[in-house]
Parts: sequence; C-alpha cells; structure tokens
Amino acid sequence: MGIWTEHDSLRLDFNDPDSLRTPIGDVMSSPVSSLHLNTPVSEVARRFHEEQRRHFLVVDDNDQPRGIVSQTDIALKQGLELYLSLREVHEAMDSQPLVLPGTMTLGQTAPLMLAQRQDAAVVDCGGGEFGIITERDMVRFAARHPGDTPLSKLASRPLLTIAPEDSLLRARDMLLDHQLRHLAVQDKHSRQITGLLGFRHILEGAEQDYRLELKQALSQRDQALSRSRLNLQLAERVIEASLEGVVITDARGHIEFVNPAFTHTTGYSLEEVLGKTPAILSSGRHDETFYDSMWKTLQQKGYWRGEIWNRRKSGQLYLELLTITAIHDSDGNTSNYAALFSDITHIRENEDQIRQLAYYDALTKLPNRRLLEDRLDLAIRHAHRHQQRLAVVFIDLDHFKRVNDSLGHAAGDELLLDVSRRMNARLREDDTLARLGGDEFIVLLPDLSEPDEVIRIARRLLDAIAEPFRLKDQTFRIGCSLGVSLYPDDAADAEQLLHHADAAMYRAKQEGRNTFRLYSTHMDIREHRWLAMETALRNAIDNGEGLSLHYQPLVDRDSQRLCSLEALARWYHPEFGQVSPGDFIPLAERSGLILPLSRYLMQQVAARLRAWLDAGLTPVPVAVNLSAQQFWQQDLIEQIRALYDEYQLPPGLINFELTESMLLDKQQQAVRVLQQLRQLGCRVAMDDFGTGYSSLSYLHQLPITTLKIDRSFIQQLGENQGSETILAAITGMAQGLKLTVVAEGVETEEQLNTLRRYHVNLIQGYLTGRPMPAEQITERYLAVAREPATNNVLS
Repeated sequence: MGIWTEHDSLRLDFNDPDSLRTPIGDVMSSPVSSLHLNTPVSEVARRFHEEQRRHFLVVDDNDQPRGIVSQTDIALKQGLELYLSLREVHEAMDSQPLVLPGTMTLGQTAPLMLAQRQDAAVVDCGGGEFGIITERDMVRFAARHPGDTPLSKLASRPLLTIAPEDSLLRARDMLLDHQLRHLAVQDKHSRQITGLLGFRHILEGAEQDYRLELKQALSQRDQALSRSRLNLQLAERVIEASLEGVVITDARGHIEFVNPAFTHTTGYSLEEVLGKTPAILSSGRHDETFYDSMWKTLQQKGYWRGEIWNRRKSGQLYLELLTITAIHDSDGNTSNYAALFSDITHIRENEDQIRQLAYYDALTKLPNRRLLEDRLDLAIRHAHRHQQRLAVVFIDLDHFKRVNDSLGHAAGDELLLDVSRRMNARLREDDTLARLGGDEFIVLLPDLSEPDEVIRIARRLLDAIAEPFRLKDQTFRIGCSLGVSLYPDDAADAEQLLHHADAAMYRAKQEGRNTFRLYSTHMDIREHRWLAMETALRNAIDNGEGLSLHYQPLVDRDSQRLCSLEALARWYHPEFGQVSPGDFIPLAERSGLILPLSRYLMQQVAARLRAWLDAGLTPVPVAVNLSAQQFWQQDLIEQIRALYDEYQLPPGLINFELTESMLLDKQQQAVRVLQQLRQLGCRVAMDDFGTGYSSLSYLHQLPITTLKIDRSFIQQLGENQGSETILAAITGMAQGLKLTVVAEGVETEEQLNTLRRYHVNLIQGYLTGRPMPAEQITERYLAVAREPATNNVLS
C-alpha cells in the first residue's frame, strides 16, 4: 500500500516522543511507484531523475512485489566504472552542502534537512573538527535520543574526506570500503570543506552527463537526418531534372523507377514500363553474345559501361551511352541495378560528319590528301614486307578551266563527279582514288604483279575520261594528263612518290596532253635543273644581270620600210649559258616570276625608247608580249600609264601582243581591258592567230588593231594548199574588219612572193631581220633613217 524510507523519518517530530507511536500508514509514501522486472537499468535511472524518487517497487507480470531498487543499487550495479574513471569529484559533488553547527538540536535538524531535501549534513563540532549526520542516522536517533540532543554528540566522526581532483571511481570505492553513503570533499590546501558527495550525487552526475550526451547524440542524429532528407530531396530533384535517362530495377531486372529524361528519350512513361524489363527497348541489333558479355562484366566488376543501340516507342533506333551499376545491401547481395544513359545518336552523327570532312572530299566523297597519305604509308609498309610493287598515278584534267568559265562552276562540279565515277569504275577493288583539289586526282595502285599492269590501268583511265561528256544539253570532250611513279623503283616514301608522279604528269602535259608518262631518273635530274634555273632567274630579275632585250623588225610588205619592233626577252647565265625563251618563260610562269619579269622587261623597253628620243632619233613603236597573269592584273592600266608618265613617252610608242586563247577565255572582261589600252593610244595585236579554239563570232567584238598569222601557216605556203586556203580566209576576214595583218616566220623569197597575193600588211621573219640587240637596231635602222635610199631593209 505504501513505502517508508529513511527520508520519511525526517517528517517525525523529534521533540515529541509520542510521535514515535504514529502509525506508519500515516507517514508512509503512497501510492508506491513500481517497475516491471524487465525494465532496463537506463530507464530506471531516467525515472529516478524525472520523478525525484529514490526507490521503486519491482513487480512481476502479476503485479506482485519482487523487490525494491534504489539509487544506490543503480550506482553500484549500472556498470559506471569507465564513466567514473574519466570524471572527477568536483564534477558531481554538491558544492553547497548543508553545514550545521554542533549546537543545533536533533529536533531542529530534521525539519531543516527535510525542507532543503538533503540526505546528509556536515556538522561543525568545534576546534576544527567536523562530523556528519545522515538520514540513516536520523532513523536510529528517533528511537534513542530526545529532540534537544545537540548534533555534536550525535555526528559520526572523524569525517572521511576526499579531494576534488580525485576520480569518482575512487570516491565510490571509498564509500563501499567504509560502508558509507557520503564523503566530505576537502580542499588540500585550505583544508576547507567545499562539498559533499554521496551515491545520489554520483548517479545524478552520471544521469546528467548521459542526458547531455544523449541530447547531443539526438541533435547530431536530427542534423544527420535533416541533411539526409535534404540530400535525398536534392538527389530526387537532380534525377528529375537530369538530361540523362535513369532506370532503377530490382535484382531480377524488373523496372521500379524511371525519370522524365527516360520518358523523353524513349517515349515510354513510368506506368508503361513499371514491372517490365529493359528488354522492352531492345533494338534487335545486338546478338545474345553481346548481352551475355555485358552481364558477365556486370557480375564480375559490379558495373558495365558501353554503347548500345535501343529502339524508341515510335520504333526509331537510337544509340545510347549506357552505364549499369549493381547496388548491394548490407549483406553484400545485389538488391537493385541502376542504369544511367544518354542519347548520343547526334553526337555520333556529328563525329562521322567531322571524320568525313577530315578525311574525304566534300564534293566527290573521295578520300582527300590526308587519308590518301595514310593509306599510302600503310601500302608502302605492306609492299616492303611482301616485296611487292605499288604505283601512284597523278591525274590532272586538261582544259577543265574552260568548262568552269563557259558553263559555270556548278557544271564543273557535275563534271568532276562524273569523272570520279568513271575512274572508279575502271579501277580494281583494292585501289584508292583520291581528290587533291580542283581537277587533280591521285590513284593508289597496291599489289602490282608487274610494272606493265599500271600501264594498262593508265590507259583505261585515259579512255574513260576521253569519252564524251554531256552537261547542260551540251556534249563535249576533255582529256587528262597522267604521271606515274613506282615503289620501290622511283622512291621509298609517300612524299617522294607523290612528288615524282606530279613531275611525270607535268611532263605529260608538256609533251602533248591526254597521255601518260612514267617517272624516270632523267626527269628527276631535269627537275633539279629547273629548280636551280628558277633560283638563278629570280636573282637575275632582282639584279638585272644576264637579262636583256632583243628587237625584231616588222617591215612593210611592199616598201620594206621599218614600221615597228617586237621586244623579245633573252637570258644568259654563266652556268646554264644562253637559255631559250621557250625554257625560261614557262619556268617563270610556273614559279610565279612572270609578273616581276614582265614588269622588268616593260621598264627596259620604256627606258630604251626614252634613250632613242634623247639621242634625237625617231623610234618606231615597240610591241611587248603580255602574259595572261599580267593581262588580268587589276592595276595593269595604271602600271602602263605610270610608265608613260615616268619616261615622258609620246602615246602609241608601246604596243602589246596577246595570244588568242588568252583573250577569248573571258571575252567580256577582255573587251574592257583592251578598250582602256586603246584609250592610251596603244595598238593591240592578236598573236599566233589561227591556233586557238575560240569562235570567230567574238573577233569583231574585240577592240584589237592587228592580227599576226601564226608561222605554221606561212611555212607551209607552196607545199600545202590548205594553208593557202586558210591564209586567204584569215586575210579576207581581217580586211573586212579593217585589221592590220602581220605574217610571222617569213624566211624565203618564195613565201614573200606568195604573200603578195593576199591582204598582208607587215612582214616579220628571218628574211627581213632577225632579233638583235638595241645597238644594232640603232645602227642599222634608226641612225640611217634620215638618209634616203636606205629604207629598203632587204638591200
């Protein structure tokens, strides 16, 4: 029904002996707080603190009393040794103990201890001696001593003390060893009582620290849970917002979760794939071996990464970069699989396009130079290993520029496509046809059994391109020039093979076009000679050494009077000797020196005319041959005008000659330039007339003044009736157009007599005068021009 403890004894009136006769039922604590037998000790300690009790009744399942548990029991049996060894006395002691004078009576002490909830008090017995009185003492004193008994007679002495710095474990052991419940805490230096320590204080200190640690642990747990919750929310948002598809399956591969990116990529919603396997995306492009290998890697390494083709809900195929990771539980067993993928179809298409642009020609889709060189290097290594030959064929189309100029670049592109298709059809399966650019192609012929095989292939290529082409309702023919170099006969590396094939192709062009040539050592020697000549010519243009002008007369056919001169370049070099214009003029065009050479020669012509004028002579006009590059320069007219101004020349002293093909390539643009030349007073002659390919319908549109009939027609006069027929047609046409006609290459009297029957104004050739230096022109023609009877140049 209740419980009566030592603390309850403080409620007795020690000054009234009759109070000892009070029934215990009147002073006991009721109801009794109870605990079940299975209550954990930690829970008991918590309830001692929360309910401010010192005892609990322990009951069984039938609520029958089985025992009593006190704070002392907990302090002795809770297993606090580690805690007590780490804590000091001052951390748990009562730092404000109840200290009573020894003169205070027992009757006064009991209510004071009860009011201040103290279970012990220190008694100052006087003379520096202290004692202690506890609740247990009060129980004993209630029956034996009257209430007016002073405490100095009742206190237990001597007072057992401990230092504040000692451990609680030592304090507990002292209490057990001396069978005490309290120790006084005394400062070692001042000898003052600074506190009181009992089992209650030890337990309450442990409980307080336990609560603090528990509070801290709970706070840390709450923070960790909060962070975990935030991280989980963040992870969910990241997965939701991710542009990469996410799929989570169970251990058997059944889909449990997909994110929006999965739906966007595949077209399937979560409801459509939930519980199904990723096989719903299978493209059918991978065999069983591929998937077996994937799962084997996944089981061995715990992850798999690679590219895989899958199929969208719409049926469209797409390429994805897929990573699958196995997720394990705490026991190490696979609980889930997580797959992360991204659609890389467009990336792969872009990579293929970049690779195509890097290694293939944009127009013809043929390999470009970079890919060709890779294949050529590989073919050379293969040929070296197997002791075989290979060939490189350099192909350049003949007159391709005319197609571009006349039909347009779109037609030129169509022609290149047709040419590439024709050549591919004539090559072997392992041969490589590449386009270098423009109208240049390269053919790699590996695994040649004999050198004659490359000749047969070259002829097939020539025949293929020689067949008629039809573009824009027009049928025409073009040709090509081929150069061939052989490995290992001509070179041992790719660069030299290409260089030698290019040199052989150039020789094919020089020797008639629409044919092929094989590279030879002789060609290599000539190429080195051309390189040396190019350097020498460049130096000659810079310093003027070795370059000179000869002048060939043009005379009236009937009177033999000198009418004009043609300036012809000459070059003498100490090493190469007298170099023919037929050699150094093409060399200058190939090497880009033709413009500075032409400007230098024009400067020399103007200077010579000025010298003749300054000498009091009357010079005749001098004709200068213009190259195609010079004619199409934008500042040509300004250059000529500046030349006239610099040397103060009268108009018309410098005339110009141009080839027929050069004029007729761009008729409309040519008309504008020719008109500007005519405005400067310059006469313009069409040289080598009759050898071009243009239509005569354009001739009347060109503001030219003179036609120079090619020497090939003059040399056949009297031998070929056709030449005279052509001569009659040309001169008749020129007469109708009011053009001056010059016959070139007149070398015999018979030729001259024949020309008298036709409309020919001027004669030029060895018969009337060879090219000669300016000094001879001065002496033979200009210096004697004042004297009569010397006008006949044939005399």
